[in-house]
Amino acid sequence: MSKYRNTLLVCLPIIALPLLMSNLTLEQDDEIRRFHTDPEMAHFQMAMLDTTLPNGYNYLFAGSGVCQKCHGFDTLGLASVDASGMDVNVVDDWQATMMANSAKDPFWRAKVSHEVLLYPQHKEAIEDKCTSCHAPMGHFDAKHLGAIHYGIADMEGDPVALDGVSCLACHMQEQDLMGQSFSGHLQFDTFKLVYGPYMSPLVSPMLTETGYRPKFSAKMGKSEACADCHTLITETLDFQGNVTGNKFVEQATYHEWLNSAYNDSESCQSCHMPSLDKWPVTIVTGAQTEPRSPFFLHELVGGNVTMLGLLRDNIEALGLTAGPSQFNDVIAKTTALLQNKTLQLDLKLLERDVDTAKFSLKLTNLAGHKFPSGYPSRRAFIQFVVETEAGDTVFVSGKMDNNYEVIGQNATYEPHYQVISSPEQVQVYELVLGDVNGNVTTVLVRADHSIKDNRLPPLGFTKSHPAYDTTLIAGVGLNDTDFNHENGVEGSGSDVVYFHVPMNGEKSLLHVSAKVYYQPTPPKWMEEMFGQSSAEIEIFRTMFDAADRVPVLVRSSELMVEPIISGINSRSQAAFVTLYPTLSTNGRIFVQSSQEHDVQVYDLKGRKLEAMPRKSGNYELNISRRGVFMVQFTGRDGRVQIEKVLVQ
Repeated sequence: MSKYRNTLLVCLPIIALPLLMSNLTLEQDDEIRRFHTDPEMAHFQMAMLDTTLPNGYNYLFAGSGVCQKCHGFDTLGLASVDASGMDVNVVDDWQATMMANSAKDPFWRAKVSHEVLLYPQHKEAIEDKCTSCHAPMGHFDAKHLGAIHYGIADMEGDPVALDGVSCLACHMQEQDLMGQSFSGHLQFDTFKLVYGPYMSPLVSPMLTETGYRPKFSAKMGKSEACADCHTLITETLDFQGNVTGNKFVEQATYHEWLNSAYNDSESCQSCHMPSLDKWPVTIVTGAQTEPRSPFFLHELVGGNVTMLGLLRDNIEALGLTAGPSQFNDVIAKTTALLQNKTLQLDLKLLERDVDTAKFSLKLTNLAGHKFPSGYPSRRAFIQFVVETEAGDTVFVSGKMDNNYEVIGQNATYEPHYQVISSPEQVQVYELVLGDVNGNVTTVLVRADHSIKDNRLPPLGFTKSHPAYDTTLIAGVGLNDTDFNHENGVEGSGSDVVYFHVPMNGEKSLLHVSAKVYYQPTPPKWMEEMFGQSSAEIEIFRTMFDAADRVPVLVRSSELMVEPIISGINSRSQAAFVTLYPTLSTNGRIFVQSSQEHDVQVYDLKGRKLEAMPRKSGNYELNISRRGVFMVQFTGRDGRVQIEKVLVQ
């Protein structure tokens, strides 16, 4: 039984192989090609009919249901399982991803509709460009047959087009041309060749069952396979719809990777299609091939938890083929990628007095491209909170309202900060588009230049790289010398933000937290589109309003800041006292000292609770109450040592 469904979809029988040699009789050939009993074959044939994936063809491409017959769930539990016996078949893993649902994505459909509403005279060009990556198997099939334009209506009439970025959208790309053109200018092999990462593929089963011939290509595991859609350059329109002649880089994830330290060591697939290392996996049950290694998991996760949840909650309305448990699995993997392989934080106290507490927060990008990357609505922001021990808020920057919008932002856009000293200042890492008049826009065809692009660059990113013209940093002042720099060296992939928090005389223990949230569909981005109305916009608006839009907490860091205690020296010199334990369950603290000294015990409000003069040697200190206490030791030579103890 599938890990996602109660219905048995498929194993992978070889129903009919051609004569392998012309001098074999039918009976001899039948003995060679029969791998299952007659009852098993009948069961498999019935199971193949139980699929909601498209199993038809257009002229060039086949739907994923055709591939599922041999690369889906194996009812025998032999093919596509990992070392623990867990099913890892590529179709089920892919089926609930954003790639699989790219043609049915209601946000994309609404945004295309929005652009067309504003520029109806460019409808054909807008839809043609957008479908080239969101419905590539319909778009390029039509172009191969002579179509001039391909639009949403054409896509709706082709089940293979609605299959999104399906199996053959990647595996039929012309290998020698991958990565040489961008903006959806995909090049496909038109000779029914299907490229894979394994040498010496068994040709007969796939050719017989599907009409496609498998062929080895060393490039299938390389980033070039992702390049042609993950760098998008568009033409700029003015408000009257005139083409200005300018080009705008809407997204350039592939070029960001090129301009990184990973471009000769780690591919896109390394993170987004991780392999099972050296564990071999049988690809097809019954086929006479050795298990293959490495096996690449078709998880294809990015960072869009919000949209995955929206898709899961609207499966029937959107006509999706994956089930809720499949979407939940992809959501969990997406969250894990964001939280474990995206960002590193380092929070430090620099100094504190009764007027100001100063902190530094270093963010280091762990991804192989900018963070965030891709479609320009995506952003990350810092929530920085300082509270007293009693829970009273001293300072907060980056707080969200009930609509998950960040409080304190400017009406247009929030500038990049090196120092934040007010709750009205928020560090937001994002791409802000400017139109021909220099105003902020979210209309993609109006985008003329970047007003702000302070998204964290990847490690090794430099302004001298040939791809920098498509990966520009914008809106980061020259005074921010630590943005993508460390010790004066470019390419750190990091940024340091300084928080200067007004204390207003506050002396108590402080709890400080820094959290970075990722938000792929912020409300602010939706405002311009939701100011218009079309069937697609209204469908998405309804789903968006009902969706769980809580941003993903990518990373957090916390620290405790000791109180300022009146009347004692806050700077300890060389230690002359050792005490243990500093965490006591009965209030007994053992002290060892090297000179005579006085002892004072304070609570966190600076009140002196006890004073013991002229202590020396080894002795026991007893604290009769529970809580956190500061113990000051003053030696005869004037040295002062302060220790914090906790009595539970």
